[in-house]
Amino acid sequence: MIRKATAADLPRIGEIYEAIFDKEDQGPAYTNWLRGSYPTTEDARKALEAGTLYVGEEDGALWGVVNLNGIQLPEYDKISWSIPAGREEVGVIHTLCIHPAQSGKGLAKRMAAFCEETARAQGKTVIRLDTWEGNAPANRLYPSIGYRFAGGTEFFFHGYIREILNCYEKKL
Repeated sequence: MIRKATAADLPRIGEIYEAIFDKEDQGPAYTNWLRGSYPTTEDARKALEAGTLYVGEEDGALWGVVNLNGIQLPEYDKISWSIPAGREEVGVIHTLCIHPAQSGKGLAKRMAAFCEETARAQGKTVIRLDTWEGNAPANRLYPSIGYRFAGGTEFFFHGYIREILNCYEKKL
């Protein structure tokens, strides 16, 4: 089941982030995130307070987390989006994470489908996202489920790293 997160989920969300960092410490690293900077439990708390944080759960265990809102980073203005939409018509997937112990089970696809359905119910007409150019799994996943590569550009991610992020879009 995928549901809105609660405050009680925050420690377990932090555990998912830490499990990803631990896995990437062993290599390969796909996210280009920085432990202690992003993502953190505090980032999850802010999304929770905004009402945009969702978790995947099965038998009481969290297997994934995502922040779904309409916030497009300033760098999105540099992308040649092919699906026209006003800012209020755009849903944006941020920090879609699957616990490494649960990877390879189709859960990222399931979470993306949930985001699409939720954004559609909110009146959005398009969904967008970005992912690090070195995130091979994500850069394979999104086109395989109908997302169009719209371009890549340099982002100054959370003020700590300059990196190229690939941007994707899908009409809802």
